[in-house]
Amino acid sequence: MASGTWPVFAMTAMDGFPGNWRPNTSSGVALFEQLRLRIIELADSGVLAVGAKLPPVRNLAGVLDVAPHTVARAYKELEAAGVVATRGRNGTIVCARDDRWGALAEVAAQYAAAAKAQGASFAEAVQLLAAAYDAD
Repeated sequence: MASGTWPVFAMTAMDGFPGNWRPNTSSGVALFEQLRLRIIELADSGVLAVGAKLPPVRNLAGVLDVAPHTVARAYKELEAAGVVATRGRNGTIVCARDDRWGALAEVAAQYAAAAKAQGASFAEAVQLLAAAYDAD
């Protein structure tokens, strides 16, 4: 494959990942975190189907105009959370999620919507969640 060309990936309901999405460089949210959240959103919604192969780190970094470490860190954290699995030279694929994860994702979406409606920043919402999580 020639340098700079975009490989074809097995996706559902989209022409290719990441499509037109790009991280917001003026956001207070780290670029790797924006990418991590975007992949979770697409996986949870089914746009990235179970088994969909994500672009290689360097390819995606080039498309998003970010450092390869940014993509690698997002992939590493997604793998630790069970969202994706890395298969070495065979790439990174989206994993199946259990019902518990889906229920938590739904509640998290409700919390995020409520926090936004109250004017809370992402950092403030995370701080409140962390405090509630550690309240026991």
